[in-house]
Amino acid sequence: MIRLHDEGVFLTDGVGIVPCTDDVPYQKDEARKNTIAYGILSDHNTSPDMEKLKIKFDKLTSHDITYVGIIQTARASGLEKFPIPYVLTNCHNSLCAVGGTINEDDHMFGLTCAKKYGGIYVPPHQAVIHQFAREMLAGGGRMILGSDSHTRYGALGTMAMGEGGPELVKQLLGRTYDIDCPEVTAVYLTGSPRPGVGPQDVALAIIGAVFECGYVKNKIMEFVGPGLASLSADFRIGVDVMTTETTCLSSIWQTDETIHEFYEIHKRPEDYKELTPGPVAYYDGMIEVDLSEIEPMIAMPFHPSNTYTIDEVNAHPEEILADVEKKAAVSLGGAVDYKLTDRIRDGKIFVDQGIVAGCAGGGFENICAVADILDGKSIGDGKFTLSVYPASVPIYMELIRNGCAAKLMETGTVIKTAFCGPCFGAGDTPANNAFSIRHSTRNFPNREGSKLQNGQISSVALMDARSIAATAANKGILTSAARQIEEDTLKKYRYSFDSAIYANRVFDSKGVADPAQEIHFGPNIKDWPAMEALPDNLLLRVVSEIHDPVTTTDELIPSGETSSYRSNPLGLAEFALSRKDPMYVPRAKEVRAAETARVSGKDPEGALDKFTGIMETIKKDFPAASMLNTGIGSTIFAVKPGDGSAREQAASCQKVLGGWANIANEYATKRYRSNLINWGMLPFIIDEGALPFTNLDHIFVPDIRKAVEEGAADIDAYLVKGEKLEKFLLHMGQLTQDERTIILKGCLINYYAS
Repeated sequence: MIRLHDEGVFLTDGVGIVPCTDDVPYQKDEARKNTIAYGILSDHNTSPDMEKLKIKFDKLTSHDITYVGIIQTARASGLEKFPIPYVLTNCHNSLCAVGGTINEDDHMFGLTCAKKYGGIYVPPHQAVIHQFAREMLAGGGRMILGSDSHTRYGALGTMAMGEGGPELVKQLLGRTYDIDCPEVTAVYLTGSPRPGVGPQDVALAIIGAVFECGYVKNKIMEFVGPGLASLSADFRIGVDVMTTETTCLSSIWQTDETIHEFYEIHKRPEDYKELTPGPVAYYDGMIEVDLSEIEPMIAMPFHPSNTYTIDEVNAHPEEILADVEKKAAVSLGGAVDYKLTDRIRDGKIFVDQGIVAGCAGGGFENICAVADILDGKSIGDGKFTLSVYPASVPIYMELIRNGCAAKLMETGTVIKTAFCGPCFGAGDTPANNAFSIRHSTRNFPNREGSKLQNGQISSVALMDARSIAATAANKGILTSAARQIEEDTLKKYRYSFDSAIYANRVFDSKGVADPAQEIHFGPNIKDWPAMEALPDNLLLRVVSEIHDPVTTTDELIPSGETSSYRSNPLGLAEFALSRKDPMYVPRAKEVRAAETARVSGKDPEGALDKFTGIMETIKKDFPAASMLNTGIGSTIFAVKPGDGSAREQAASCQKVLGGWANIANEYATKRYRSNLINWGMLPFIIDEGALPFTNLDHIFVPDIRKAVEEGAADIDAYLVKGEKLEKFLLHMGQLTQDERTIILKGCLINYYAS
């Protein structure tokens, strides 16, 4: 089904696979330049060095839980006008149901900023961020940067990346996206999908094969091969958006007449560009995917890589569901009594809820397939429910016109507006202990909206819309679509894009700024607090210790209703690690109070008292260290933090609570490490098995400022153990000169202010 090559390969004429051996007649360095990815990166690189890229993007896009913080940061750094098209969509805090006026205040902030700085504003319920980008922004050979991790438009010939907000701030201020030239891995497709197999099935099969081994981590996935011809544009888009879950940096696909037709349908034929590898292209790795062997898949809780075929789960329900429970006991830390095996009745698995939604599931073909599979049937009058969220109003309009919406409504399915809520815990939250199957992007713990700290838990499994529909047709019994549909069940529907709703509702400045426009501020929109420059030395208290194999950004800062506070840095920080370690916030605040007292020279509450004895121990070996040159901060340890969302708040919340560093065995994604750096936090690495400290221990890092200035890769640190210091080694990893300067200044805002 899927084969991972151990070595790099040459691809000849787009179809021939030649292993990279000593006797091949091709030059690796020259052939590397013949990938589609290399060409696009080269076109956007402003550096003379293709090994050290300085990228300027063509367009930017954000949604309503990120754009306020981004624009506030850019305003504080001198923003006068958006230098490139910047689209502000409103698909996350759309309901305006939590926190009174604060969500709609954010929307009005976005509209007035689009007018003032010359941007584009998409009102709530019109389109999810990525569907609008596909319909209106993507173009062959372009690069788009978005403040959402699923910024992926590779199927349309656009290399897109999801990053934390500070990277968008850099683009708004005329700076660049600085990275080492990434490796490129080919995804070589052959065959064609069986009936009942959809894009999520292909995506989950790939994720399951590559995630754990890190095969494409921080690389670009380039989709090529004869199997492309069998896939519609919607199918390719559905696979492409899920590449984020592999931890790759970005994706790009070979384009053809199918994609040309997509642009013609969307009335932008001039934006099509034929993209194909050169006659001989070198790839650092290759994933071979035989589409004809892919079966309907399911990603069991609590990660998209926890994959099985649906038939496999149905054949061994007790064994597999018990294994999920065992893994959950580790992930959830025993906070709740988690059960999934109680979903088994008479040897069958019963599901409580189905969702088809968002940038992954809400596409036209997916929803039409659901309508065809359920045509003339009923989802039943029991506890099972099915909700469908078209990804944009143009898709919704076409579903009404072709009758699919009516088919779905007759079955008992509820059709809702374009909204990302189910994907991050703000819509269709299941009942406690319920089991939900979803064609959406993620199934991390609590991401669906339950609150572990309140004793709540529910399970989400990822599936394709077709198998969700088959399950719905069986009144909630887990069913593979391949077992449910006939060859002619799914009809062919012609999609006709109607842009009238956008012309009527979307504000487009056409790049013209209006400096006289006043910005709307609500009471929840707050400026970033002042942040100190990196001191000479650091005294760190460990305030959380996480030993899960992977820690997601949802665990670092929960989604759901907390998203309403994304425009309020200190307000949002109150939720940091709340579902993973409820003691983190009070512990971090105690450390922050000591640092505030140290900096101000005023300590009426005696916050520094708990650190004076520690400092005396330090001074025995480092007599020059003092409260005048040693900053006091908090740090957390996690094995592999940062999987998942691009949200910068996973780092910024730690920073505003007094965090100065993270310590990890590795960072799950480049974007989380970048977020740490942009918020002035040290991205320390410690060798696996070399952890000398535990929670609430103190770590002294002498001459840290000098080490950052000099670009030191290895950092001597000391565990304060009773009356003595125990030395151990931390690694910094490679930092660019700008990244070192940002850390020295204390954060990106300080960097620009100086």
